[in-house]
Amino acid sequence: MFGRRSDATLVTQLSTMRRFMPHVSPRRNDSLFYMMQDIEVEAALEFLDKRNRERPEDRPLTLFHLLLRACSQALYLRPGVNRFVKARRLWQRDGEWITFSAKKEIKDGAPMLTVKSRFHPATETLDDMVDRIYDRLRAGRAGKQTTSDKEMSLMVRLPVFAIKGLMALARIGDDLGLLPRSMIDADPLFTSIFLANLGSIHYPAGFHHLWEYGTASLFGVMGRIEPGDGGRRRIRMAWTYDERIEDGLYSYYTLELIRQHLENPELLIVTQGEPA
Repeated sequence: MFGRRSDATLVTQLSTMRRFMPHVSPRRNDSLFYMMQDIEVEAALEFLDKRNRERPEDRPLTLFHLLLRACSQALYLRPGVNRFVKARRLWQRDGEWITFSAKKEIKDGAPMLTVKSRFHPATETLDDMVDRIYDRLRAGRAGKQTTSDKEMSLMVRLPVFAIKGLMALARIGDDLGLLPRSMIDADPLFTSIFLANLGSIHYPAGFHHLWEYGTASLFGVMGRIEPGDGGRRRIRMAWTYDERIEDGLYSYYTLELIRQHLENPELLIVTQGEPA
C-alpha cells in the first residue's frame, strides 16, 4: 500500500518528464501509440517445417508459438517495456506475463478462450513452452474454468449496480496496492502483453485498444500470411502501447527485437542470458 504492490516494484529512477507524464495523461487510452510492423516469415516457415518433423503430430509448432517466444524474450531482455502505470506511478512488473485469446472452435458464435501464462525465457526451452501452452489450451477447450472464469460467472448473476460497485472497489484496491497476488495472477488483464492471432482466421492485422482496468501496457495483433517484397511471405503486426512506460526509441528497439527473432528463428531456441 502507498508504494508497494504484490505484483510489481515501484520505479524510482526516472526523468522528471517520465514521472510527470501520468499526471498529464492519467488514462491509458489517453496515451496510446500505434505501430504497424512488417515481418518476413520465410525463414520461420522453413524452421517450423523442419522442427515439426520431430514433434508429435497433434502438437505442431506454429507461427503464433514463435511470436509468443519472441515476445517473452523481448520482455526479459528489454524490461523497460514490462512496466505499467497505476495510481499515476510507474511500476516494474514481476515476471514476463502474456495473455492471448483463441476460439474454442473456428466457427461463428464459438466461445472465446483466454489464456494467461507466465513465461520463463531464461530457463524454459522452446519445446517446453509449446507443450505447456498446449496443455493449457486443451484444458480450456475441455471446459475447465480458470479462477477468473469462475469469478465472472458468479458476478454476472448479480444486478448491474452490484457489479458496478464491485468493479469500483476492485479499481480502488488496485490503485492502493491492496489486491492479493492470487487475484492478480488469475486475471488475464493484469499482463505484460495481450496478443491476438487474426491470422488464424485469415484476417489482416488491426489495432486494438488497451483496457483501463488491469495493467496491460501492450497489445499486439498478428495478421495473416501475405506476399511481400519479391514474393517473400510476411505477416503484419499491429501494436498498441502505452507511451508512458518508456520512450519511443526504447520501445521501437524492443519491437524490432521481436521482428529480428522471428526473422531469425534459431534465436528462439536458446534460453536467454541476463537482460541488458
